[in-house]
Amino acid sequence: MISETRRVRVLVTGATGFLGRNVLQALMARPDVEAVAACRNPRKLLPAFAGEIRVGDLREAGYRRSVVENIDVVCHAGTWGAFWGHKRLEHAYFFEPTLDLIEQAIRAGVKRYVQASTVAIGTLRDDDGQIDDFAPTRYTGFWPHLDRLIDVDRHMRAHSGRGTQMVTLRLGHFVGAGVGFGLVSALTPRLRTYLVPRLSGGHKRMPLVADTDLGDALALAATAAGLDDYESFNICGPDFPTSREAIDFIAKETGFPAPLYSVPYAAGYAFGWLMEKLYPILPGSSPFLTRSIVYVSENWLCPTDYARRKLGYVPRRDWRTAVREELADLKHKGYPWPRLYQAT
Repeated sequence: MISETRRVRVLVTGATGFLGRNVLQALMARPDVEAVAACRNPRKLLPAFAGEIRVGDLREAGYRRSVVENIDVVCHAGTWGAFWGHKRLEHAYFFEPTLDLIEQAIRAGVKRYVQASTVAIGTLRDDDGQIDDFAPTRYTGFWPHLDRLIDVDRHMRAHSGRGTQMVTLRLGHFVGAGVGFGLVSALTPRLRTYLVPRLSGGHKRMPLVADTDLGDALALAATAAGLDDYESFNICGPDFPTSREAIDFIAKETGFPAPLYSVPYAAGYAFGWLMEKLYPILPGSSPFLTRSIVYVSENWLCPTDYARRKLGYVPRRDWRTAVREELADLKHKGYPWPRLYQAT
């Protein structure tokens, strides 16, 4: 534990978002933790949350200084991101505020900083083998959000000797009711067009991870003892379904058509590039396909053995149950065509 004499004060940024809500839920069940919620609109917080609320916008420097005062652990679950392009906005709304939040946490004496990242910062294996928790990172050159997450991870590693432990969580693809901005919500309405192909036969593995498992992982990362100055953990679900299994399940649950044909990944990337270039000439709130969607559909077989050993993380939620709940939520909303970027 960070402290054995009092409850650990854990700040959760983005506390009203999908990830933040699940982290708060997990922390609220811990008698050794005092959760502090950081958000812009407290009316969107979990109704059961009765802890301290620090209202503000992380894009503001003054708020970043004040929000980390008298905090033991920062769980940075709040971020701005896009599935393609938006390089300038990524830098202004995500990258610069995140680096400064880390700096302010160090200066305030925060003991541990936990960053929500993605398994996709790791380098893919040519042999489709397992990608470990410390696999080297590699820039894509076409997905600014992922490339800036890599920069944040490298910054954390470089500054881990300054008194604040740095923990990167390489999270799998989110599934569960309320995700709104993820792979399932992006894919489902596109299936209705009959234009979605399988990529390389649909045999690649998908690192799906459900709502409550995500919350438990961040809560454990905030409180586990015996961590090194810099740590990196894969956080995925108990199984790694193939993209064929996952897409066929979505098609069966919704009644939408499953892919009718397959294309190689090279063709997928080329078509994604074309759709990005044609946006916004073609109708729609976002490109039909982006290279980032193709990229996250690659083989991300990322075992969680290290997280089990050092954090005690044991994923329990079946991906089918979580996807079914997410699809029910999307159906209630009319299967909207997502923007693939967050509102500013």
